[in-house]
Amino acid sequence: QVQLQESGPGLVKPSQTLSLTCTVSGGSITTGCYAWSWIRQPPGKGLEWMGAIAYDGVTSYSPSLKSRTSISRDASKNQFSLQLSSVTPEDTAVYYCAPIATVQDMCVLYENTYWGQGTQVTVSS
Repeated sequence: QVQLQESGPGLVKPSQTLSLTCTVSGGSITTGCYAWSWIRQPPGKGLEWMGAIAYDGVTSYSPSLKSRTSISRDASKNQFSLQLSSVTPEDTAVYYCAPIATVQDMCVLYENTYWGQGTQVTVSS
């Protein structure tokens, strides 16, 4: 089974950069047929897909967040990270990392995958 876990600061000041890391166990981010994704949920609102990095390292982003978002990976640690710059209180949310299955060549599908538990990030001075 593939399990993900988020880590990073729970409090970020306005105008600073929010940085989170997702650690993946049970599968490889470089060979799994997944968009290794960041998803967030602000209080009282629905889930918002932010962006992802695929097994081949290609990134994609939500158009509304692309200018402020950067996703990278450390293959040696089987981790991928999120950086969201110039944050405001509107960026306060629970942040999840999640594997989203996709159709690609030269990759492997896993039997069971699980989202991270989510981590609360509050933007406040």
